[in-house]
Amino acid sequence: MDFIGLWRFHSIMTFDDDGNRVFLSADEYMNSPMPYVDENDREAVEDEMRERERMVGMKVKIDDGNVYMLMPVPDGVSKKELKEFLSESGMRLVDGMLCERPMEWEIRNGELWIDTGITGEVMGNEGENWARALDEDGYFVFFTTRFEKE
Repeated sequence: MDFIGLWRFHSIMTFDDDGNRVFLSADEYMNSPMPYVDENDREAVEDEMRERERMVGMKVKIDDGNVYMLMPVPDGVSKKELKEFLSESGMRLVDGMLCERPMEWEIRNGELWIDTGITGEVMGNEGENWARALDEDGYFVFFTTRFEKE
């Protein structure tokens, strides 16, 4: 199946000034304004930039039964700190990247669906934990982030 493998960050969804949905590439996202961050607060700006770097560094790994949302290990984390973090957080390393629980996938009517693990109300609607994973352009979509196959 052509969706099995590694997918890298492609773009993240946001809204333009007119309220239209737009997708920003990694460079556009890294250089976009931070209207919700006090740009005079150096620490807040640094925190936001670290979060953005984490987002654009994410990958998705799909194998014969699971989907793994992979996050880069932050720069400067020692092996000892990483080992401690992994034992306390319940996260694990997959291909040298951090990963929470894997998600299952299945094919429905020829389309890839994933078990997001999200249940209950989402934005005023009763949520189903299963979601279609690929959009009409072939990107793997997880909430507001699109990934492209490597």
